[in-house]
Parts: sequence; C-alpha cells; structure tokens
Amino acid sequence: MTPEGLIARASRHDPKETMDRLVAAVTARGAAVVARIDHAAAASAVGLTLLPTEALVFGNPRAGTPLMQTAQTIGIDLPLRALVWRDASGATLVGYNDPRWLARRHGAEVGNAAILQAMADFLAAVAEEAAA
Repeated sequence: MTPEGLIARASRHDPKETMDRLVAAVTARGAAVVARIDHAAAASAVGLTLLPTEALVFGNPRAGTPLMQTAQTIGIDLPLRALVWRDASGATLVGYNDPRWLARRHGAEVGNAAILQAMADFLAAVAEEAAA
C-alpha cells in the first residue's frame, strides 16, 4: 500500500547506490542538498534494526518561497524530501511526496500551477535518474 500523496518507484540499484545517484541528480539540476539522513544507521546506534532507509532533504528557494508566500504552513513540508528504502521483499524503492498533494494539503494551489508542475517534473526526473 502506498500512502496518499506518495509517489514511489522501484530502483534497479541497491539503496546506497540509488541514494548516491539521487544526490547527483538533484545537485546536477541546481537544487541544494540540505541533509542526508540515514535512518538505519540511527536505529543501529541505539541497538535497533531497520532495513536500509535514507531520506534526502533538498530544495530551491525560488520554487519553495512562492508556495510559502501563499500558505506559510507548507514550510513544514519544504524543502522537498525523497526516501530510498529496501522493503521486506528485498526491493529498493525511491519515493517522494507529490507537490500538488502538498499544495492541496496546505491550500497553496491557487496561482502556483506552474511551480507545482515544475516541481513534479523535477522530482519525477531525479527519481527516474536515481532508479534507472
């Protein structure tokens, strides 16, 4: 089951390589990486186990700021995030929140169609590059 608003696709690579490819794709397109969070390593540090799971936080203020000018609360969901994980079946996936879903969540759709489409296209492109 895929949660509402989440877009996920299978990767041909293991989780680390998928995340490395995602970082390269994001930065090559001019977005800034804010954080790379290794949830599995954090779990291990406290004696717990978790299948490989990493989050990437990244963005571009030129895209995010107009959305926050419309609805400041969308700042809880920005900068953008992507998640790379290995599921119980052994598959590697890369997922991200649909920006249009985020905008609906915060009432930031009006007047932002072009930005939201550009964000959606950007996310689809970097996920494809990471996973292919």
